[in-house]
Amino acid sequence: MSTPSPARACGIDFGTSNSTVGWLRPGAPTLLTLEDGKPTLPSAIFFNADEESTHYGRDALANYLEGYEGRLMRAIKSLLGSKLMEGSTEVAGRALPFKQLLASFIGELKTRAESQAGRSFEAAVFGRPVFFVDENPEADRKAQDTLEEIARMVGFKEISFQFEPIGAALHYEAGLDREELVLIADIGGGTADFSLVRLSPERARHLERQDDLLGNAGLHVGGTDFDRALSLECVMPLLGYRSAMKSGAEIPNSLFFQLATWHTINFAYTRQAFADYQNIYRDATARQELDRLGRLIGQREGHWLALQIENAKIALSTEPCTQLELDRLEAGLEHPITQDDFTRATLSLVDRVAATVSELLTQAGVPRSAVDTLYFTGGASGVPQLRARIAAELPQARCVEGDLFGSIGAGLAVEAGRRYG
Repeated sequence: MSTPSPARACGIDFGTSNSTVGWLRPGAPTLLTLEDGKPTLPSAIFFNADEESTHYGRDALANYLEGYEGRLMRAIKSLLGSKLMEGSTEVAGRALPFKQLLASFIGELKTRAESQAGRSFEAAVFGRPVFFVDENPEADRKAQDTLEEIARMVGFKEISFQFEPIGAALHYEAGLDREELVLIADIGGGTADFSLVRLSPERARHLERQDDLLGNAGLHVGGTDFDRALSLECVMPLLGYRSAMKSGAEIPNSLFFQLATWHTINFAYTRQAFADYQNIYRDATARQELDRLGRLIGQREGHWLALQIENAKIALSTEPCTQLELDRLEAGLEHPITQDDFTRATLSLVDRVAATVSELLTQAGVPRSAVDTLYFTGGASGVPQLRARIAAELPQARCVEGDLFGSIGAGLAVEAGRRYG
């Protein structure tokens, strides 16, 4: 009996927060290690101005936190489908097109995967959300086309796509010993995607699985949106958000929204943004809070603050309360955030996700009692109020937690082996 050979293609999960690369090979883990012996590479780039160097993943975040001058970019996948994608950002005094920025990161993914695999990859199945852009098919198609263009720029020649929750389904199916009707809940950094799929060992042998897919749904809500909501509700008021001008009108909010959104933080450092801040300051009443905002902008600490908020979100997934240490904004400044605060801040996001699940089940014509398993993957699926709300839609289904950061990449590797051999 011949020994199975390694697959010709890889599966790539380019995520908003973390990315992975999967490759089927006999007797070895599916996910390739990408940084520090780990299969995940945080989707972050830091352009170090002091040393004129470029850093990726955990190394990018470490360089930024060590205080080097430069430009940190996170949640770069969120640019796909947005109007920003055709624009550029300033790095070291030069305009860097956003398309080239994404190519830099995806090219690094390819290089690291090939180094670990000891071979080159010219074919790949890329994961994609059910919708890059909500309720805009043309923009959604353009986002996928842009990602394909970028993949070709970095050296991939054969490129195809699979929905990310289907990738997670294929990974889960590999461990089944009976048939199940499964709702895959893939909630990552940028999107919440759902697929209702029939899975079984017998069905896994079929190359064509269209009849097993009973429905897909998704929306542009993910972990970075939870960061943003938590920031606006609990932290930005410490910087003057929702305070009053001398006229009695509420203070303009554009700066706060920029600072609360990962991929727009750098816009708060422009000359125009600082001029806007000065205009606000002259006519504002909350001077102490706006002094903190001025220090944040002047010292370019927006990403540092966003990291504190992200860490608070993670802590509140298991703890009833966490304390933010904000001494970079003001000596001795601390701020507690409770799980109740987090739940209140994210209520509308949770309701939108739950409504999407309910609509998917209705459109599929499947009784809720018929769903055997609710399978969670994606880092943001660990948010307790979100998980509980989704589970409430399927009270009779058993809840299974997959590899929150690796299920999709591993499943895409399965798909790559099927498609390309």
